[in-house]
Amino acid sequence: MKRRVGLALLAFVCVVLAAGVFGWRSRGTVAAWLAPAKTPSTQMSEKAKSANARFWDTFHAGRYDDVDEVIETLTAAYLEDPRDAETAAHIAFAHNWKLSEAARLDKLPATITDHVVLSRKYFSEAVRLAPQDQRYRGFHAGMELAEGSLHADESLTRRGYYDLMNSVAGWPEFNLFTAGYIFSRLPHGDPKYADGVAYQWRNLDVCVQEKVDRHTVRYDQYMSMETTEGPKRVCWNSWIAPHNFEGFFLNMGDMLVKQGDPATARRAYSNAKLSKTYDRWPFKSVLENRIAQADENVAQFRNPRPGEKNRTMMIMSAFACMACHQQESQR
Repeated sequence: MKRRVGLALLAFVCVVLAAGVFGWRSRGTVAAWLAPAKTPSTQMSEKAKSANARFWDTFHAGRYDDVDEVIETLTAAYLEDPRDAETAAHIAFAHNWKLSEAARLDKLPATITDHVVLSRKYFSEAVRLAPQDQRYRGFHAGMELAEGSLHADESLTRRGYYDLMNSVAGWPEFNLFTAGYIFSRLPHGDPKYADGVAYQWRNLDVCVQEKVDRHTVRYDQYMSMETTEGPKRVCWNSWIAPHNFEGFFLNMGDMLVKQGDPATARRAYSNAKLSKTYDRWPFKSVLENRIAQADENVAQFRNPRPGEKNRTMMIMSAFACMACHQQESQR
């Protein structure tokens, strides 16, 4: 009996010693696990309010040349309060804008890719501080995909894809467009490109709660459903995106053209004209040229280096963000 007790005690001591050795060697990991969670600020500082207001003024005005100054101002405010989710998100958006409309630049520096990394980092902070905001989740997933592709990191690419699909489930009215827009960069023969086109159709369906005709693409019958409230507000124009409706159909038409269906694309493009603000849209002429040139743009949009800053897929153009966000009075 005494021998059994001794053996049990010896085994217990060995386990404790092994656990101690493991714990000592893993003390950094354990310490990280036990660190307190980062929590969001309860109010925004005056400096941050001013920086965020400047972001929106610059963004809505389409003043791309001022984006570096906006990033500097926002980052200075964030460093004073790194628990501010909205400021973190706007830094991420600003980096994203710098990258997305790089077609404006005369010469593209290799370091433009740094904005991918920085945008993902600040979106990750925004998601951590405001996990309920599916917009941040969708954009963060998009930047994970971009960074994964940039660094040939298959693990990050896969994580980004599934994070993106989760964001679609969380707010389909918003993130079906996000997912489709991201995939619009892919070659037209890629299965994920076809998924991206399908997401645009599904986006229309969830916005009007029925299946939109895939041939006629008629949307006039749904215009009375326009709202500024609830999750379906993002299906229409808003203060944040004054020409969201027009920009959506510009991109959808582009995607249909690239897929090889210019006839349906023309009908999709034409829906942008249903907007009450269409005549004041800064990119009205772009859309009207798209309608006129749809057939020849099939080859143009499939060319990964089309050579023109505006006659290319919306996501690769000099108005990749501004087609939805630029206010008419500022151009």
